[in-house]
Amino acid sequence: MRLELGNIHVKDVRFGDKTEFKDGVVYINKEELLKEIQDERFSKIDVEIVRPGDSVRICPVKDVLEPRVKVSGNGQVFPGFFGNAEIVGSGRTHVLKGMTVLTVGKIVGFQEGIIDMTGPGADYTPFSKTINVVVLVDKVEGLQQHEHEAAVRMAGLKATRYIAEVARNVEPDEIKVYETKPLFEQLKEYPDLPKVAYVYMLQSQGLMHDTYLYGVDAKQILPTFIYPTEVMDGAIISGNCVSSCDKNTTFHHMNNPIIYDLYERHGKDYNFIGVICTNENVTLLDKERSSNFTAKLVEYLGVDGVIISEEGFGNPDADLIMNCRKIAALGVKTVCVTDEYAGRDGASQSLADSHPSADAVVSGGNANEVITLPKLDRVIGYIDAVNVIAGGFDGSLAEDGSITVEIQAITGATNELGYNKMGALGF
Repeated sequence: MRLELGNIHVKDVRFGDKTEFKDGVVYINKEELLKEIQDERFSKIDVEIVRPGDSVRICPVKDVLEPRVKVSGNGQVFPGFFGNAEIVGSGRTHVLKGMTVLTVGKIVGFQEGIIDMTGPGADYTPFSKTINVVVLVDKVEGLQQHEHEAAVRMAGLKATRYIAEVARNVEPDEIKVYETKPLFEQLKEYPDLPKVAYVYMLQSQGLMHDTYLYGVDAKQILPTFIYPTEVMDGAIISGNCVSSCDKNTTFHHMNNPIIYDLYERHGKDYNFIGVICTNENVTLLDKERSSNFTAKLVEYLGVDGVIISEEGFGNPDADLIMNCRKIAALGVKTVCVTDEYAGRDGASQSLADSHPSADAVVSGGNANEVITLPKLDRVIGYIDAVNVIAGGFDGSLAEDGSITVEIQAITGATNELGYNKMGALGF
């Protein structure tokens, strides 16, 4: 599977009479965009644009997406939600780099996030550095939580696809090429290099904790092997409300640094064989089943090492350790990527489970660290949500407009794919 990513660097995003890309600027016809995302399940919809350095706080943030459009090759971006779930990951896809689409509105599942565009909180989220099209949507009275989540998810996907169309006929600023050959061909390449696979754990703990692979709720899958380039075309979509610090938004999936870094070292240090997608279900039987199948796929591939990334914390820690333990028992070297919930003083046990085989761990930081965020000039969304979202508490919002929260409440702060600035040192 060979995919060309044509990166188009966005200098600014503005509202205009016509939706188009011109001289490095994305222009959006606001009325057309609102019409595109209109849904009978919404009582209110609006769209705003925010830029790095703006004195703006966005809360509660549901998802973050990056506009991409397929120019050639099979299928279309976000397969399974659009099209006939054709296999993606080949041909060329154009990307609007430097901008995102954010979905925001009345709280869905108490585990949504904060994005500050300036101030100390901005250092903890990558989305303070991007130009963000904020899609604000509120549900009609009486709509159930799962329907609310689905409506907001589809609004984000539709808005992103609408904006991405401006990139279709634009000459990219740069073209990056990524290729993984059919399995038995790929295994024969670079015989002197260690073969490495990536075990990609997808959040699937239950209702409101969903991730979608080609439109299928990941809790319904058995572990499966895919090309890395499929992820770049939006084969994995976030639909969950886990803590925002380590939730893999749709943007994180499409820009997964583990995949991109393995490609960067492919043919030099490693032979990157591909991706095993697995889930994080809640029952012991489901955990044993998925980790057994994951280990079986690793054994089938005959690789020398794997990187395992987690999404979430607590319950999924058991899945992480099961995967690590069973794969290590095969004689395969493992590296686990996670974050920590070690208490506000950092003195508590970091993970809910552990095993001696997990002896190479990359940490995205301690999500329980506390930060005070000063009042900003403007809020998009509903700031009182900080009193109830994960990482906040009753009294987080002070009378002067400042907020005190654990960094758990900041979108992307301790991301377990490594798309963040934080880490930890072991002694």
